[in-house]
Amino acid sequence: MEICFPLEFIVEGAPVSLQTKRAASKRDWQDRVRAAIRFALPSDYFASDDRIAVTLYYFPDSAMDGDIDNIVKPILDALSQQVYLDDGQVERVVVQKFEPDGIFRFAAPSSTLEKALTQTKPLLYVKLSDDPFEELA
Repeated sequence: MEICFPLEFIVEGAPVSLQTKRAASKRDWQDRVRAAIRFALPSDYFASDDRIAVTLYYFPDSAMDGDIDNIVKPILDALSQQVYLDDGQVERVVVQKFEPDGIFRFAAPSSTLEKALTQTKPLLYVKLSDDPFEELA
């Protein structure tokens, strides 16, 4: 069964940086990402060979330590072979943090993003699309 995009899901907890020296922490985080995506995927699917766009919104419970760009690679690697065959298929990545003191408003959040906005932090909202140009038109 082909994956029906877009896929949205939430990963509870704080993402691990690409630069972490603790390999076990990175493995645990990637296992958490894989566990979260299983709820968004059909039971008998195969990984897509389409072009992929990834949106990552991180909602920390306090000011974030480290740089937001360092959370991307472990997440993309965790999704490889789960959603897409190879992370080389990823053509666009949007990543943004929303710290508790920041003021932001989403005009029309999806039900999954709405859940992320109201759920206990820290958490990561993930959206995967097979249209890397969807927000550029």
